[in-house]
Amino acid sequence: MTVAYRATVRYLEVDQQGVVFNAWYLAYLDEAMTAYLILRGVPYPALTGSGVDVQLVHTELDWRGAARFGDELAVDVRADALGRTSFRLAFEIRRGDEVIVTARTVYVVVAVDGSGKRELPDFLRAALAES
Repeated sequence: MTVAYRATVRYLEVDQQGVVFNAWYLAYLDEAMTAYLILRGVPYPALTGSGVDVQLVHTELDWRGAARFGDELAVDVRADALGRTSFRLAFEIRRGDEVIVTARTVYVVVAVDGSGKRELPDFLRAALAES
């Protein structure tokens, strides 16, 4: 796993129960995916400049603990599966050594012109395979 993203839990992300509201975890995953692609040598402008983008089609999250205001979080990411037109990333959100959330997200490669799915480009496949 690669630590792709770090976040400090902001006050606005915490609900009345005093923990991070569940929707914010999807934002953390999205930020981590973008940072992960940069670390793998595929900054988002290069991806879209090649004529493709990625679209989230499925996410699973499992909570093992809760983050609270001021907590320092690290989001680890790795490529979990590569398909013909899609790929899956696995995530761990940690507070220190404690894994508080695990997630898996499937992305489908799509044309930026809106014309539909595309095969996983060789440069993206190679970058993800290096994980």
